[in-house]
Amino acid sequence: MCKVYDLINSRIMELLEQGTVPWRKTWSAGGNYPKNISGREYRGVNVFILACQEFSSPYWMTFKQVQDRGGHVIKGSRSVPVVFWKWVNRKDVDGADSEEGRNGKVPLVRYYSVFNLEQTEGVTHPESPVAINDHQPLPLPEQITMGMPHRPDIRFGGNRAYYSPTLDYVQLPHLSSFETPEEYYCCLYHELSHSTGHASRVGRKGIIELSYFGSHEYSKEELVAEMSAAFLCGYTGIENITIENSAAYIAGWLKALKNDKTLLIHAAAQAQKSADYILNRKGGEDDQVADDTAE
Repeated sequence: MCKVYDLINSRIMELLEQGTVPWRKTWSAGGNYPKNISGREYRGVNVFILACQEFSSPYWMTFKQVQDRGGHVIKGSRSVPVVFWKWVNRKDVDGADSEEGRNGKVPLVRYYSVFNLEQTEGVTHPESPVAINDHQPLPLPEQITMGMPHRPDIRFGGNRAYYSPTLDYVQLPHLSSFETPEEYYCCLYHELSHSTGHASRVGRKGIIELSYFGSHEYSKEELVAEMSAAFLCGYTGIENITIENSAAYIAGWLKALKNDKTLLIHAAAQAQKSADYILNRKGGEDDQVADDTAE
């Protein structure tokens, strides 16, 4: 039992360290839940783990299932663990991973390693339903995005949203995969805000010097990106949905930073600088207004 828990916790932490918060998604992964090759949808923590992988296909299978279908796993592919558990009679467990339950029942917990359909060759691909959302780009938010100077490459597809500082590109699911266009632009602005930290743009320590999850600089960089996205959403008149979704985990990081009295002020200043860069306007006007008011 402990081995299974440790394995899943490690996998979730790995996703977090890569900048992916599994339960924070505002898109529908192409309108599909992750499912096994037979079409049965995964449930519980398996949804979080599988939906945040980089693949577009929702179908997963074990190594044996791939072989049974006459295919093979592409060399170098990495499997993903999924959990299976059910209540069984204690006498039927026979030493398998379990812990004491009620009324003679105990939870039987196991894990399996699965591969995405895109990691295989020779397996017939089931026809996947496409996203049903027929969103159109919002004029002003799209204009702001296209007008960003020295904009990073924006790539579409898969189920993850992130910015790659090393290769300087933003990865996003397709617009049609999001529940609303506003959520798409909130997510896009968050990742574009990260990209302003690149040395070729504004430059920020949290991007230039890669930081580990939960560190001071990592937490500050996430806060900068969220605030910058909030500025941009306010400027374009769309609701900033991401700030509410991220409030819980940002609050958790801030607990460790409670002695840093300057964090919020410095993060907001950097967020304003980031938003100004994306808007292609000179910074400093707001600071000047604040100084005039103080007089």
